[in-house]
Amino acid sequence: MTLETQTVPASKKMLWIGRILSTLPVLMLLMSGVMKLVKPTEVVEGFAKLGWPDSLALGLGIVELVCTVLYVIPRTSVLGAILLTGYLGGATATHVRIGDPFIAPIILGVVIWLGLFLRDARLRVLIPLRS
Repeated sequence: MTLETQTVPASKKMLWIGRILSTLPVLMLLMSGVMKLVKPTEVVEGFAKLGWPDSLALGLGIVELVCTVLYVIPRTSVLGAILLTGYLGGATATHVRIGDPFIAPIILGVVIWLGLFLRDARLRVLIPLRS
């Protein structure tokens, strides 16, 4: 049996909730990535507070934007979610290391996966919440 024959189509309501939940982190990540490329004073100060040289902002911004774009494209959305999970794991570790609150990147990661779960039937087949 192929994956396509096992999928259960999402209701329109589930699909739209998934799209909305996916849009929120995408907007936040796009803004964050662009800010790292532009490097306003707040970003430079934030990197200094986190103990990272601001020269890393460009590379991290590019990685963040590429992972976000992969998440937005339906064919590569699972890969994008996996890469964003790793990226957000690094953000969580950085905040833990300096004693900052670290719940925001964890919540962002959960919303990324929840949005994808609701809008992608392939993922619901791989992770069934009920039998």
